[in-house]
Amino acid sequence: MALVLVTGAAGGLGRDTADALAGDGHDVVVHVRNRARLNAADDTARWKGVVTGDLADLDEIREVARQAAGFGRFDAVIHNAGVMNRPEDVTVNTVAPYMLTALMDKPARLVYLSSSMHHGGSTDLRRLAVGAASYSDTKLWVTTLALAFAARWEGTSSHAVDPGWVPTRMGGRGATDDLTAGHETQAWLATHPDVTPSTGGYWYHRQPRTPHTATRDERFQEQLLAALERHTGVALD
Repeated sequence: MALVLVTGAAGGLGRDTADALAGDGHDVVVHVRNRARLNAADDTARWKGVVTGDLADLDEIREVARQAAGFGRFDAVIHNAGVMNRPEDVTVNTVAPYMLTALMDKPARLVYLSSSMHHGGSTDLRRLAVGAASYSDTKLWVTTLALAFAARWEGTSSHAVDPGWVPTRMGGRGATDDLTAGHETQAWLATHPDVTPSTGGYWYHRQPRTPHTATRDERFQEQLLAALERHTGVALD
């Protein structure tokens, strides 16, 4: 059984992913912004542990990494937490996954939540520096991170997942994709012994898809990593 961290697991796809993994017998550590968001009586009993912190705040991102380190090296980390059309889009959707990845021990597997909307994102990284990026920009950048790590870290697989437009609080009631299928790929990538390609995939419902061309551009990957290091003061190993 695997030890898995799922960020943004108080509800929506994060909670569904954590529930599925725990139901399969895996040891799941969930991240929530604060413990008050865990309402059900079994919300703490079923987890290996809970880490808390606001991923819109750089100091709290560091604290989440510190808390997570107490559980040892994870077999998989699923970077699920995300927000849409809010001032903190850049920090939650791109900066937090970068910082947590840089600050934590490398797991065997990394999974990052992307979106089909990343195809409309911009490669203008000045938007990152001033915090003026769109949701599509942040998803382009986090997808690029996933594929950059796949190319750089031997022994750690890294994938990006488009969960589809699903009826969560973020997606809204009018969303047309299947909610169950929205979390299955993440759990599968985190634990299944036979995934092809084994790293560097962009997935939709367990099927590889073609991401924005910039995500596989080594020059853009390097530019993004450098911009994030400057922005956070955290260097990637």
